[in-house]
Amino acid sequence: MPSTEIILTENVPGLGAEADVVKVRRGYARNYLLPRGKAHEVTPATLRQLDSLKQKRAEREARELNEAEELARRIGKARIVFTLETGETGKAFGSVTAQDIVNRLKNELGVEIDRHKIVLERPIKDTGEHEVPIKLHHDVTAQFAFRVKSAEAPHERGGEPPAATAGEPEKKQRRFFKKRKETK
Repeated sequence: MPSTEIILTENVPGLGAEADVVKVRRGYARNYLLPRGKAHEVTPATLRQLDSLKQKRAEREARELNEAEELARRIGKARIVFTLETGETGKAFGSVTAQDIVNRLKNELGVEIDRHKIVLERPIKDTGEHEVPIKLHHDVTAQFAFRVKSAEAPHERGGEPPAATAGEPEKKQRRFFKKRKETK
């Protein structure tokens, strides 16, 4: 298959970053990369522009690294508590998933993080302190520490269970299914 060399002007997943000189098939370059402005053909004029593209790439990568480090500091300082419904035995009825963490970070810190960047092997179903790594950049990983507590009913916290008021008689509960009479 015929191939051609091109200079990428932006990041193309699976191919390379901006200012990279790569070999691709002619049809891919002619039909996709060149019309969309993602690449330029390699010519003497574009080779002279390569230095400015490399400088632009270095500035962008430095900016992204600084933003990721700042976000990692903010995430490290955040103290968030998740509440899970639990049964009498302490078993949780729900779990804390990566999407729950993303939604909570968006509400608390105002940052939008892709849920795939959160390294969570399995959803968290137990109470206590937890620490989850979040890959913000290929060089920066933030440690997100949070607490999961159990949501208790009001009477379990030491209050009295809800009772009928003194003036009202107790309502008789209707059974949905009739009770079978045993015959001998």
